[in-house]
Amino acid sequence: MTQTRVVQVVDGGKGLELVERDLPTAGRGEVLVRVEACGVCHSDAFTVEGWMPGIVYPRVPGHEIAGRIEAVGEDVVPWEVGQRVGVGWFGGNCGHCDPCRRGDLISCVNGLVPGIAYDGGYADHVVVPQGALASIPDELSAQDAAPLLCAGITTFNALRESGARPGDLVAILGIGGLGHLGVQFARRMGFETVAIARGTDKREQALALGAHHYVDSTGSDVAEALQALGGAVTILATVTAPDAMSAAVGGLRPRGRMVVVGASGDPMQIPPFALIPGSTGVVGHASGTSKDSEDTLRFSVLQDVRPTIETYPLERAAEGYARMMSGDARFRVVLTTGA
Repeated sequence: MTQTRVVQVVDGGKGLELVERDLPTAGRGEVLVRVEACGVCHSDAFTVEGWMPGIVYPRVPGHEIAGRIEAVGEDVVPWEVGQRVGVGWFGGNCGHCDPCRRGDLISCVNGLVPGIAYDGGYADHVVVPQGALASIPDELSAQDAAPLLCAGITTFNALRESGARPGDLVAILGIGGLGHLGVQFARRMGFETVAIARGTDKREQALALGAHHYVDSTGSDVAEALQALGGAVTILATVTAPDAMSAAVGGLRPRGRMVVVGASGDPMQIPPFALIPGSTGVVGHASGTSKDSEDTLRFSVLQDVRPTIETYPLERAAEGYARMMSGDARFRVVLTTGA
């Protein structure tokens, strides 16, 4: 039988290993994708480090998958062999839980995530449900498309659903893998864009990405700086530091919202009185469905939004993963298969 390469985790916390497996086949309602690129996301640590209960090992991580359809299973429409497709955090839904029946597919209580519920994109091939597929425009390379299928959709979708309107002051808290895309999307959506990060080393890059203002959180009070600009209608919190989120809430204008997309298990410390006078709020936002991914990719082509990436071949996946986890990557790591 034909073999394919995968980078698997045998058990949580035991590291990554490159092995060969039999080429999987697509079942009913599934497609076999030849992976060209797969982004390395901090959330891959759920699988690699064993942080997510219930994962069945061995498991192949990866949920920022870009490639081409190599084979289709029964009842797959309208996808065709050779078509360029991507798969993000949304890897399928059950169709019968209450959120699904209300059309809120991203909130499916039985939702599937590639690399967690089934093998992901650290591989030459991956089998996915057809509902997880997003069409990739020809204008995007696989390497650029991959991070847009998680970091991109997360920031794009959160901003477009935040309630902010063109001309409003919008702040991006954290200029990293998520934030450097958030700045680009915010500027191109017509928001007066504020980039917030620690220190001054990211200032020039943030301004080059489109930020109108830069706030060094180590050199000034973030809330005061935002209020001096008129107060933020939306603060998109991309950091994983709850203390930084708490310190920025006071920068919201009345009825403003902090939208949290930076995943952390630590609690935020926000006194109720910080929210009540201005009727402000803090909300979370999930990434989005495969159709939202298509919207993200199309907008990125229209407005020339691209991730800043470092690439590693699949056989150096462990090195790429370590680079991402170190926080030193600028700004996303992408694995390539040579396809």
